[in-house]
Amino acid sequence: MKSALLVFHILISVTLIALILLQNSKGGLGGAFGGADAFRTRRGAEKVVFTATIVAAVLFLATSIANLLIQ
Repeated sequence: MKSALLVFHILISVTLIALILLQNSKGGLGGAFGGADAFRTRRGAEKVVFTATIVAAVLFLATSIANLLIQ
């Protein structure tokens, strides 16, 4: 059980890294501090990658906690 969970955790972490690297980096930190000219909505593939990144991050958190609790 522990080894299967660890393998799943590693797969999720690689997927999370890939999804983060696939995201568009035009926004940067300027958008976070008011430097952006206008609010931009995500459409199409960009929205799918964004949503998949959130799902992968939640799964990564869940497997991290599960790895901590199962010993």
